[in-house]
Amino acid sequence: MAEPVTLITCSGLSNTGKLTGRAGMVVQQRSPGSVEALLPASRPLEEAARHAGRILALDGCEDACALRKLRELGVEPDLHVVATECGIVKNGMAEPRFDEIERLAGAVIETIRDGQQF
Repeated sequence: MAEPVTLITCSGLSNTGKLTGRAGMVVQQRSPGSVEALLPASRPLEEAARHAGRILALDGCEDACALRKLRELGVEPDLHVVATECGIVKNGMAEPRFDEIERLAGAVIETIRDGQQF
């Protein structure tokens, strides 16, 4: 297995923003050891980014909240996954559906394992 990642999730309130945190929790459960830390981009990230081996930015949409926050700190993530690029539709404040959580968690697990970005 590849080196575990620090997973930085979107901080948005839309369905895709909420989806990133939920999918991150599923990844931790389904792929033990693949995620060393799961942090929302809305939290202070300086310490985590400084000590992380590999970083995966998990964004809900093209606004790229997690990616932007990391770049503001001068950190370029090793991997980046965007929910809307995985076929998930951003539709306001709706709650993420189970199938969307499954789809995004699968994409994240595949990205961590293979190092390919979505």
